Amino acid sequence: MHHLLSMFLLLAIIGQHVNVQATGRNYKSVLTVSNGMSWGSWGHQDMCPTGMYAAGFSLRVESHVSGDFDDTALNGIRLHCVYSSRVSAANVVSNAGHWGQWTDIKWCPSGFLKAFQLRVESAQGNGDDTAANNIRFSCSDGVVLTGDGTGWGDWGDWSSACGGRGICGIKTRVENPQGNGDDTALNDARIYCCE
Repeated sequence: MHHLLSMFLLLAIIGQHVNVQATGRNYKSVLTVSNGMSWGSWGHQDMCPTGMYAAGFSLRVESHVSGDFDDTALNGIRLHCVYSSRVSAANVVSNAGHWGQWTDIKWCPSGFLKAFQLRVESAQGNGDDTAANNIRFSCSDGVVLTGDGTGWGDWGDWSSACGGRGICGIKTRVENPQGNGDDTALNDARIYCCE
């Protein structure tokens, strides 16, 4: 029994740094927005472990590249999942682009993430396309958290809000590297709600 308790505590401590893929979890609804772009393909669905919900997020963002270089802006979204007690955490991430760095985690003061909004740049024709640039989440306590993405494009409408306890998973649409073409990386997201 003492050995099992020690293992649980160790997993709770290292769980903050482990990417857990639990795709078999049942979800109640899927949140979408209307302004996502359509380049690339949808990645895998990645769900918080059973009993956990997303209370925070971080982003993979490529900062503006000066000159005539190719900007990709938002490359990835990572959800940080916790139990109600917030004793331990795990993170989930679907498909993500290759460029940029992960930002610091933004946490709901209490409760869980409930809805999201994307900042997206429309197609630029012969210009440099970036697609999704930033994301906002609203928390069940009413707080709105804005990511540390870039400023191109416009904020679209909010998704509907989770009717269950909160957000529990993510699936993202990401364009693979284009070689000498125009890279956009992350284009759109689907967010899952659980009871």
